[in-house]
Amino acid sequence: HKARTSLIRGAVSAKSRYLPMASLGRRAFSNWVGKGNPLVRFGKGEAAPLVEVKLGPPLITPQVIAPQSNLDQLIAIPPFLLLTQAWDKYLATSRGSEALFNMIDANKTGVIGPTEISDWMTKVNRQGVNPAAWEKLERMSDDDALGLEEFRSWLIDATKLPNCNDTSVSPLVEQCDTKPVKAYSLNESTMSQSLRKMQYAVRGEVVMKADQLAAEGMAITYTNIGNPHAVGQKPLTFYRQVMALCDLPAECGVDHPNANQLFPEDVILRAIEMRSAIGECGTGSYTNSQGIMAFRDDIKNFIEARDGGIPAFAGDIFMSNGASSAIQAVLTATFASDHDALMIPIPQYPIYSALVALLGGRQVGYELDETNAWGVTTAELEARLSSAQAQGIKVKALAMINPGNPTGQVMSRDSLEAVCLFCAKHGILLLSDEVYQRNVYAEGAEFISAKKIAVETPGCESLELVSFHSTSKGLIGECGRRGGYMELHNIDPEVKAQLYKLASSGLCSGVPGQIFTSLMVRGPAEGGASFESHAAEEAAIFNSLKRRAELLVRGLNAIPGIECESADGAMYAFPRITNMPQRAIETAKATGTTPDNMYALSLLEATGICVVPASGFGQAEGRIGFRTTFLPGEEELEVAVTKFAEHHAAFCEMWADDDTELVA
Repeated sequence: HKARTSLIRGAVSAKSRYLPMASLGRRAFSNWVGKGNPLVRFGKGEAAPLVEVKLGPPLITPQVIAPQSNLDQLIAIPPFLLLTQAWDKYLATSRGSEALFNMIDANKTGVIGPTEISDWMTKVNRQGVNPAAWEKLERMSDDDALGLEEFRSWLIDATKLPNCNDTSVSPLVEQCDTKPVKAYSLNESTMSQSLRKMQYAVRGEVVMKADQLAAEGMAITYTNIGNPHAVGQKPLTFYRQVMALCDLPAECGVDHPNANQLFPEDVILRAIEMRSAIGECGTGSYTNSQGIMAFRDDIKNFIEARDGGIPAFAGDIFMSNGASSAIQAVLTATFASDHDALMIPIPQYPIYSALVALLGGRQVGYELDETNAWGVTTAELEARLSSAQAQGIKVKALAMINPGNPTGQVMSRDSLEAVCLFCAKHGILLLSDEVYQRNVYAEGAEFISAKKIAVETPGCESLELVSFHSTSKGLIGECGRRGGYMELHNIDPEVKAQLYKLASSGLCSGVPGQIFTSLMVRGPAEGGASFESHAAEEAAIFNSLKRRAELLVRGLNAIPGIECESADGAMYAFPRITNMPQRAIETAKATGTTPDNMYALSLLEATGICVVPASGFGQAEGRIGFRTTFLPGEEELEVAVTKFAEHHAAFCEMWADDDTELVA
């Protein structure tokens, strides 16, 4: 169905050459298909009588598609266009390798030789392809030829990112000492190429190397990922106490005669309430696929209070295993063809690019302006959309991250309105990632939800919006509980029904995550026994995060050759390196990596600090940098800042050109 739809669109776009019609209405479509085609209902009612249509000669000599139906016989597309479309499709979706091979194999011999490959290479776009792979093809001799499996192996090399040296580091897992001597039927060539091509930088090569060094006894400071408890943040007592009583058998917990000697009264009452909502089956059983209704009511009330009374509805809320699984569900429902795209901020949190690759969609980046506090403008959005449309790409959704990851900015009302109005104007679904909404540190900065903007801004009445929140961030930091939710706003009920079906296929999100989500949005009541201690714990975490954000950014900016915008929110700094030695840049390129990946590995091996290369998030052309969290404890972070400075000076000295004088 996707292929047929694509062919129809291609024919319509070229109708002035191929089709004597101005549009494809029901009757025109029926006429165009030709007599005898098994056309069923088209629109409402029966299709019009089928009459054969004769097409005039095209301006370009066409190749007729292999006849699966009369429809295919009537669509004439130039061979070079088919070839470039097949190549573009493979680059975007990692699918269609056999069809691409067959198109290159013009002589239909079952192998492709140097002449066929050379002819193909002159017609297609090389952007985004590993240069070493192209050079391998260019060096083919007249006697060389590639079969299908050899071509697939070449495609694997061609679509590996330049900094994807993950074969040098393997995950540390226990496995059989000896592998069976056999050819695996599921292998790198036959597996899903979309999965193989998917990249997730925050757990990439540098992190795997850090795990290896840690296993060898080296002390590692993990600043690569927003995982607060892993670097020392204490869990909030009220949440953990309620969770414990929800999990414990009643006779050992809420019904134990000495329970009030171990737990505050409001903890016991909340646990009893939650156990009642869960039901007698307890935390070990499945729940409703959208989540427990009482917990969704808690989320609804939280949203209404946060947004100044704007109505929310429990039926529009889906609880999820963190925000990531909810984002994947929405994108699964969104991508319907190989040309459907998601607009992504650059820099971005790499879950978006990873899911686009996995699901076979297209990515359209819109750049945030580092010189303007990582802001976004309508002009940038319009330019990127126009460019995508000119390439036949249909932008169906746009991701917005506020506060920003990895950039740490808090979006102003003006910026939020610009994005919302842009999406409403073009009928683009807005995905608003709001997991850091409690992590706002800068004086005068304020988190405003996309839903509040959508409801209050004229021109956004038709905006279709899905918002995401999570228990992994904020002040709760319970990443391992995998709790979160998404709220649908102005979404087609039919689409919502299909999202429910998708959620049902996974049965439900984890019950501990649902419990923690309810606790996150509804903490201890004012006046309760736990209220003051809980507020004090949250304040201590927040104030420490604020101090650490300032400490890290100030320390990085004090290093000659490193510049960093303020971290007004979230948990990260995203500095840029302004004096990377040219010899280091050239060496990185020659060894098939990126300068910031090489820099991050050097930093890790020299200091034990694990950061993420900025190239994993996307960045402006020529920019070099990295992302680091400010989650380690304050004393440890002060030590880390000193190590950052010492390493940077040593790195620049080691890679300095012989005739370059270093800046002190």
